[in-house]
Amino acid sequence: MIQPVKTDLFASKAPLEWATVANGILFTAQIPIGADGVVVEGGIEAQTRQTLDNLQHTLECAGGSMTSLTQVLIYITQREDLATVNRIYADYVTKPYPNRAAIIVSGFAREEMLVEMVAYAAVDKS
Repeated sequence: MIQPVKTDLFASKAPLEWATVANGILFTAQIPIGADGVVVEGGIEAQTRQTLDNLQHTLECAGGSMTSLTQVLIYITQREDLATVNRIYADYVTKPYPNRAAIIVSGFAREEMLVEMVAYAAVDKS
């Protein structure tokens, strides 16, 4: 059975949940939006922090934490931003690190976005 995860993130107008849990696995995609639903300003550093803050919040709402992560897929629009993303990402995760991939894309649905993260985590959502 699929269960949506209730978060305090901005309620999307799109037909989606910020996260769902099924069979103890959390599925989520996070973007750099603030509580007002607007993409944060400040470039890749601010957007990466907001995305990771949103991910951390979502994991906590699901009964997990950043240590629950099993895989993270990072999408960015500029290859040169990867070093900044890696530096900030290292502030949020610890060993044993989740499996990870970084993908360079031409853009996102919201053109002002520079980063998006898809993550999977092991959680016990009873």
